[in-house]
Amino acid sequence: MLDFISHYPYLSNPWVVGLVLNAALLGMSFPVVKKLLTPAGIFHAGILGVLVWGTLGWRGYGLVVFYFLAGSAVTRIGMAQKEAAGIAEKRHGMRGPENVWGSALVGTLCALATLVASPPNPLSGELLLLGYLASFCTKLADTCASEVGKAYGQRTFLITTLQPVPRGTEGAVSLEGTLAGIVASGAIAFLGFTLGFANLSGVAICVVAAFIATNLESVIGATLQSRFTWLTNEVVNIINTAIGATVAILLAAFLL
Repeated sequence: MLDFISHYPYLSNPWVVGLVLNAALLGMSFPVVKKLLTPAGIFHAGILGVLVWGTLGWRGYGLVVFYFLAGSAVTRIGMAQKEAAGIAEKRHGMRGPENVWGSALVGTLCALATLVASPPNPLSGELLLLGYLASFCTKLADTCASEVGKAYGQRTFLITTLQPVPRGTEGAVSLEGTLAGIVASGAIAFLGFTLGFANLSGVAICVVAAFIATNLESVIGATLQSRFTWLTNEVVNIINTAIGATVAILLAAFLL
């Protein structure tokens, strides 16, 4: 096998491996994937998979897969009830390219930045990996908080005034959703620990960063989103994950 690879060195190139394995995995899981992603979403998810595998290998890819499966599953919680109330995600929760990059653009940029953060700047690389992890912790926390809150929130309040509002209102928060978001961010942060993206202190930092970013995202939803047409949910998701990654990097830089 080693002799074979030595004759074809491109087979050990992570970008080639990412391209081939990502295509194979998408092909084998297509019956499931086509229920979770639109055709354009599948194509863009493939691009995302290659970029992540090419930069961070199977560990980075595994984290994205976990986020995608967990996020897709929680989106379907109480779907019939949420659709009846008109507060469900569009397309029955299927993700399109705007959802793929709204969720993963910041993480992908952190992953790509590690290519130029190699020695003699190892600390920069470690902080970027933490930012990568924190971005997905933030997005999964936001997804779980929103979807669980819309399905099971007993009382929902506008984050800026704490006045009661209907479920699904932009900027609304609930105890059930907030707790679900914390648990979700902790779960993916601990997965990041097992994959070597952070130590236990980094896990705690990611959870704190996700909590801060998710609540700031609610503030943006309550105060700005309805005023600017360009401030779509996907743009807000990019801002949200950028806040989470930035807060985690800053906290780690000053505390660790």
